[in-house]
Parts: sequence; structure tokens; C-alpha cells
Amino acid sequence: MKINKISVNSIIIFTMLIVYVQPALGQACQKTCGSIPIKYPFGTGPGCGDPRFQSYVNCNQQQLTFSTHTGCYPVTSIDYNNQVLYITDPSMSTCSCSQPSKGFSLDWNAPFSFRDDVVFALLDCSTSASPIYKSIRASNSTTFPLCDPQGASVCSVLYSCQAISRLNIPVSTCCVYTPVDLGPSFEMDLQKLQCTAYSGLYGFNGQESNPDAWKYGVALNYKFNLNNDYPAMCANCEKSNGVCGYGGPYNSYVCNCPSGFNTSTDCFYGAAWSNGLRFYPWQTGIVLVYSLAWFAILCAA
Repeated sequence: MKINKISVNSIIIFTMLIVYVQPALGQACQKTCGSIPIKYPFGTGPGCGDPRFQSYVNCNQQQLTFSTHTGCYPVTSIDYNNQVLYITDPSMSTCSCSQPSKGFSLDWNAPFSFRDDVVFALLDCSTSASPIYKSIRASNSTTFPLCDPQGASVCSVLYSCQAISRLNIPVSTCCVYTPVDLGPSFEMDLQKLQCTAYSGLYGFNGQESNPDAWKYGVALNYKFNLNNDYPAMCANCEKSNGVCGYGGPYNSYVCNCPSGFNTSTDCFYGAAWSNGLRFYPWQTGIVLVYSLAWFAILCAA
């Protein structure tokens, strides 16, 4: 068969097209970070999940972390059914370890809020100078703490821990804060409150008198949107083995597929097997030109 100039040009075009349609090396947005499954609205990096959450929850070297202006904290687990993110603060005191801390705070504009049952126990607070105390009878300098009165039992049990009791500080220096007491900015600055340390917990495991069994950490609620509706497009994306993400100048929704490419719908849309190639919406124009290139070669032969 004689190969003329037209067929050579066609082969060059065809080769360029073959190179162009090679798939990406893998899915950019991962479905796990370490041992923690990652689902919407969270993501493992830029372009993954919901952009409102990306600056707060990140995956670094297979460690999922939560960031605020007070620090970076390991994420221990995520309850997707109840929309709760659980984190721990390495500087937090527990029954087994007492250590100084600067406190914990949420960014005022973060899409998170404290779960209702979160308890903060401020430890070793100055009863004479801390703003959480006030004098109610100046004659005998009696002080009354501006704290949750139902938290006295928590302080009493917590101060029985060896790590705290060996500090030899009176239980009166303990104040139990509930999240609502932190104010609209969710700020707990221990230096301003003149407290040395704090302990956070979100459950007693049915053992209120055994502080070793308590669930230490911070539980944060999150919402998908104003109405807290799970986006239907994202649900379809995940059903098709994709990962929800965003892209473009307006952070528009995209579905990141296992092939590594993004679609505006899901990974099922337009997928079909033909001659060993899988065609997606973003390949439609390429496939058409691919067919025309073959046609040109056959005609020129």
C-alpha cells in the first residue's frame, strides 16, 4: 500500500490524539486519610470536598488535622451519620496527664459549632484574679464562681486523678465551662482567664465516677448548608465511585473520578465500553476527532 503525504500527516495527527487521551495516573481526591474515611464535606486536599471546609480540615502525611487560629489538632474520628467531628488537643490535660495549655478556640466564621454535651473544665484558675470569679460578700472575701453549678461533681472527680491531685491545688480553682459560656467567638483564652490548664470531654461512657474512662477531646458539629441538605449531585458522585470536589474560578462542583478526570455530574454519566476505551463527557470531542482521523487515514491510503 502506497503511503502518501496525506496519510503521513493523518498518522501524525492520530498519534497526537492518542497521546492526548491517555488517562491520568489516579484519583486526585482520596477516600481515606490514614484510617479515617473521607466523605463530603471534607476532602484530602485543595479541590476536594467543600471549599468552605478545606481550610479547616486537611490530610497531611496520612494524618487528618483540624486547624484554628489557636493551633492544629489531630482528628480522631468522624461520625458522618450525626455530622460530628472529633478532635483531640495534645496540650489538653486528662486524668493521666496534667500540662499547661493556652486554651482552645474556634474561628468565629468556621462552619463548626460545639456539640451540646461538650464540657470544658478550666484547671488551676486564680480565684482572686480570674474574671470567671467574682466577690459576693466583700466583708469576708467569699468568692462565687461564674461557672456551671452542675459542674462541681466533674471538678471533684477530675481533681481526684493522680496527675492533677499531685499538683496540690484546691478544687475551688476548677471551673466547668459549657460551650455557650465561650461567647459568640468561641474563645477560651486561658491566659486572659488566668487559668493554667484545661480538660475537654464529650462523654462519660456511663462511668461518671471513673475519670479514666471519660472521653477526652472536643466534639464539633457541622452542617452541609443552611438547610443541612446533603447535595444530591454529590450523593450521585459518590455512588459512581467518585469523590466530590470543586474547581474553576468560582469553586464550582466537580466529581473527581477514579480515572483522575473531573466531570460536572458523576462518573457514570456517558460511560460506556467500546473497543477497549471508556468514553466520558470530557472525551466526547476527542473521540469524534479520533474517528475522523482514522477515516482520513483510510481514505488517503
